Amino acid sequence: MTSLGTASADPGEIDTGRLQVGETRDGSPVGLPVAVVNGRQTGDTLYLQAASDGDELNGVGVLNRLVPDLDPDELQGTILLVGIVNYHGFQVAEHRNPLDDTKLNRTYPGEETGTTSERIAAATFEEATRADLILDLHQGSTSRMIDETRVRCGTRHRLHEECLELAKAFGCGYVLDQKGPDGQLARAAPDEGVPTIDPELGGAVGWDEDSIQAGLDGLWNVLAHYDFLDGEAPMEKQTRANSFDQYGAPAGGLVRFEPDLGERVTTGDTLFTVTDIFGSVKERVRADSSGIFWRTRRLPQVGTGEYVCSVGIDLDSY
Repeated sequence: MTSLGTASADPGEIDTGRLQVGETRDGSPVGLPVAVVNGRQTGDTLYLQAASDGDELNGVGVLNRLVPDLDPDELQGTILLVGIVNYHGFQVAEHRNPLDDTKLNRTYPGEETGTTSERIAAATFEEATRADLILDLHQGSTSRMIDETRVRCGTRHRLHEECLELAKAFGCGYVLDQKGPDGQLARAAPDEGVPTIDPELGGAVGWDEDSIQAGLDGLWNVLAHYDFLDGEAPMEKQTRANSFDQYGAPAGGLVRFEPDLGERVTTGDTLFTVTDIFGSVKERVRADSSGIFWRTRRLPQVGTGEYVCSVGIDLDSY
């Protein structure tokens, strides 16, 4: 039998339950929704989690569609799932945990006696590092962004190649290969010997069906490549960016973007213009480097210096 919180499943079974991580302000227990899919045949363990940032819902949509289609009789190994990590942020559709005003995916590996976010991180980190592989499902918050995966351990890490292989198996087509900030699960878990990636499934208010489908396709690819299920992943070449150029607004007004997300841009291409309310161009911003138009703000209105867009640069393929 394999357990995660109150969910327990024998070989060939699926069970759901809750992983208690503390209490709310009225003393009610806080239990993260969890599931265990225990394959009929023995094999490796895959850990999946979503919504460590409370407004990033596409990963929740992926797990919502994945679990009903999993047949434990056909599965080799075990899948552990935490459907919502940032419980408090999810309840109020906020990115950060409102109880301690913290971005939860900056608190790993966590602290059992720490802040609310640190305690949730500690509990989920303990479960995640039981596994052989970890996928931490994200999206570009409410920004507009391409579907991509992120390898966050750094190019000199002993598990860097294993994380790259996992990203290639997931197969979004685009990979950001850049050491992540302290406290990210995708940076902390490789230190414990577990290959981990951070799929960024587009960006949306609510959720986006195209990005959810990309996440589902990626998970089925991973399950095939690592022999949880029969079949083969395409393992197609991925376009890899090693860093970003980020652009802010040189003036206030309304933004008009020239390229579409995912398009190649070259040095000197116009990325966006800023107009006044009546359409007169105030500023035109051009690309400093060649790359891929990766991410933009969602709303058109900007103030001086406000974030507008990102271009993935230093490109190669693998």
